[in-house]
Amino acid sequence: MFLSIFNQSPIFAVMVILGFVVGITVHEAAHAFTAWQLGDDTPYRQGRVTLNPAEHLDPLGSVLLVIAGFGWGKPVQIDTSRIRGGIFGPVAVAFAGPASNLVVVVVCAALYRLAIFQEGYPLIAIAAFAFTNAVLFVFNLIPIPPLDGSKILYPFLPRSLNGFVGFMNEYGPYVLLGLVLLGYFLQRVPPFYVSPLSFVISSMLQPLYLSLALLGVPVPPPPLG
Repeated sequence: MFLSIFNQSPIFAVMVILGFVVGITVHEAAHAFTAWQLGDDTPYRQGRVTLNPAEHLDPLGSVLLVIAGFGWGKPVQIDTSRIRGGIFGPVAVAFAGPASNLVVVVVCAALYRLAIFQEGYPLIAIAAFAFTNAVLFVFNLIPIPPLDGSKILYPFLPRSLNGFVGFMNEYGPYVLLGLVLLGYFLQRVPPFYVSPLSFVISSMLQPLYLSLALLGVPVPPPPLG
């Protein structure tokens, strides 16, 4: 996906990288700040309650961000036993990350209402920032560990599914990696040409894009997959 974006528009590709840097930083800082506010000072003591990208970007994730146009941040360490709110406390901490990316999308939509952001490089910048943060928002809501969606959904599943939850918590990262690798090969095999994750993300993005379109905000993101 990233190479196709770069070939179409190098400037947009650079803005996509910057958008992911901002999105990952805001995402992880939101986790840290929410946990701190709910009683766990572990992220604060580790210096994670900050908007300094250096504190949140993972070395390998950063390299892939430049090479492939997508990366990840360092997970925020929290002590759930110190978080107030019972079952809802850790869920709030998990949801804070994706919610912060949605806030960035809303801010981009608001900026578009200003004339200066309706053409040229400013328009490219907010389009890239909105696109990358929208992707981060929906991707992290997928309920496969270690993504936030699993931490939001799993606490509310019935006890009869404890075996499934235990399996996913242990093997979820491998399931996610397997889906990524499967998608890599399927994109090159007819008649698929699309990965399962790309299909899911694209489907989840559609309601968000529709909402922006109803507000009069153009939705110019490149296709996934």
